[in-house]
Amino acid sequence: MAMDLSGKRIVVTGGAGFLGSFVLDGLRARGCEHIVVPRSAEFDLREKEAIVRLFDHAKPDIVLHLAAVVGGIGANKDNPGRFFYDNMIMGTQLIEQARVFGLEKFVTVGTICAYPKFTPVPFKEDDLWIGYPEETNAPYGIAKKALLVMGQAYREQYDMNCVYLLPVNLYGPRDNFDPKSSHVIPALIKKCLDARDAGLSHIDVWGDGSPSREFIHARDAAEGILLAAEQYDDPAPVNLGTGREITIKALVELIAEQTGFNGELRWQPDKPNGQPRRALDTTRARERFGFDAKISLEDGLRETIDWFAANRS
Repeated sequence: MAMDLSGKRIVVTGGAGFLGSFVLDGLRARGCEHIVVPRSAEFDLREKEAIVRLFDHAKPDIVLHLAAVVGGIGANKDNPGRFFYDNMIMGTQLIEQARVFGLEKFVTVGTICAYPKFTPVPFKEDDLWIGYPEETNAPYGIAKKALLVMGQAYREQYDMNCVYLLPVNLYGPRDNFDPKSSHVIPALIKKCLDARDAGLSHIDVWGDGSPSREFIHARDAAEGILLAAEQYDDPAPVNLGTGREITIKALVELIAEQTGFNGELRWQPDKPNGQPRRALDTTRARERFGFDAKISLEDGLRETIDWFAANRS
């Protein structure tokens, strides 16, 4: 039977972030009134004592664990140790204290970076363990994937309702547009708009444009997370995506067109491409809890560009 979230006490780690803001919108639309979003200044989720204080304060029934320390290729290359430690220790401490406190459900939002570098396309959840992740984001991906194993182990030994979700690359309004830490879509939107407004003749783009990616609007991803919280109770991980693959070259051309940047796209093949291909098999999410993404990439990009153009000051 589906869980009614409206009367539950829910902690959303990372609820003040990009994806978290859409999850909060979805919870409020469902009539949820008892939502706690821990802020790092008050609750450092790397510390056991802070998590105990959080759970004493919030008395949650459910934890939606969205919090992550993450960035684009450059940030991953510069911070492999910090990204591994912070993500591993946060998830480990949270799941253990959720067990101690006897919570009803723990939803871990993992990462597409957990998949092996050369996973056959489309990525199927059963292929998570057939190889090593792409090197530039492996520390982050492995730290998050370890939480899948922990949740499965706790389900087996303690009968704990832990579920694990694998959203593909996110984008949308409210994203991080800081070029030092942003992911590909917001970085490209900012670069194209800045170049257009400055009258520049070209922009530089990392890599050679050959890799492919799949992107899901954060509003769609949030709905998938909430459907899983309501309806899914199984140890098997679940992909959240659209099933549509696009090359970086085609993506850059689409963003340039939608932002009105008409200059040259100068590729930098000496810069890393990242994982060669990413596209998901989304069958399990559809069959297990009825999730299908609704927002097309073209419509989602248009909304994101309009939002950034209106808010970048």
